[in-house]
Parts: sequence; C-alpha cells; structure tokens
Amino acid sequence: MAQGTEASVCVCRCEEVDAATIRQAISEGAITVNDVKRRTRAGMGICQGIFCTRAIAETIHAQSGIPMEELEPMTARPPARLMSVADLAGTED
Repeated sequence: MAQGTEASVCVCRCEEVDAATIRQAISEGAITVNDVKRRTRAGMGICQGIFCTRAIAETIHAQSGIPMEELEPMTARPPARLMSVADLAGTED
C-alpha cells in the first residue's frame, strides 16, 4: 500500500476516524486507548469500540513501543441511543 492510501484507512467505522488521525493523536502525546478516544472520538460510536479498540492499541504499540500487555482496554460506557427532544421533554409530537 502507498503511504497516502494507508493513512486514509478507516479505523473507526462508526465515527469515521482514519489511521492518520489516530497516528497524529499518538504523535501529539496520546499513550492510552482512552486518550486516543478522547482526542479523536474513535471508539465512541454505536459499537463502543468493539471493532476499533484492537487497531488503536496496536497503533499505540507500534508508534510508542508500549507493550500490548501494558495497554489498558478502553473504558466501557453504557450504550447510548438516539432520543427526540419531544421524548426527552416528555411531550408528544
């Protein structure tokens, strides 16, 4: 793969975060999966990181040299679901 093509690979499909964005966050000081999540939104989508957490951890490992076994998993959050303002306010349409 050419460098430009590799950088545009989508790591987090839910939030549409590409590999270049993940690498940039790490080069700017992100050293944990949660830190990358906060800086890029990767892992904040509907799947809550099921598909991208491993790729983020491997990228941190490759770029920073932190052993994989020392990287903590992404903090679990309860699933969110979309609500209308009317539902939130308790009014009907």
